[in-house]
Amino acid sequence: MERVAVFCGSSTGNESGVVQAAFELGKLLANQQMGLVYGGAKVGLMGQVADGTLAGQGEVIGVIPNFLKRKEIFHPDITELIQVDTMHQRKLRMHELSDGFIALPGGYGTLEELFEIITWAQLGLHQKPIGILNCNNFFDSMLQFLDVMVIQGFLKRENREMLLVDSEAEGLLEQMKAYRPKLVPKWIEKEQT
Repeated sequence: MERVAVFCGSSTGNESGVVQAAFELGKLLANQQMGLVYGGAKVGLMGQVADGTLAGQGEVIGVIPNFLKRKEIFHPDITELIQVDTMHQRKLRMHELSDGFIALPGGYGTLEELFEIITWAQLGLHQKPIGILNCNNFFDSMLQFLDVMVIQGFLKRENREMLLVDSEAEGLLEQMKAYRPKLVPKWIEKEQT
């Protein structure tokens, strides 16, 4: 993996450990010679992961819609800032630039980005690793809900297992480097007669 896209909150939340984990993830990416692709902001966890990567002398590429850049929340010190017109263009450009994806804690936007990219993988549109850095057990309830989806027949176990999870950045990156996708066609079932 040469570059990793990170989806995370534009706020820092209430847990200092999560803020530190975002910064340390950025440093780890730089130390492992991996560039960061992210939403381009200087605020929240987004700013922390960018600052961590910059502190390690790593490459940081931000992709930001023009309407957010005009609000002056973009990070002025990153390697490259790519401006796009829409949120959809932002996600597509981040996908094109990245070899893998990591979700940190965040709100609706973070979850939307995570679920769109895992859906693309489920549909066979890419075979890149997708991970969750489960800082302070932030994602535990969501992961339990995904297991309910498997139990109730709405999600195949193989597709659930596409989502890599670790509470430590080092372990997550190791899982991502070792990831080998299993192609599980979404709509193959016995035909009913």
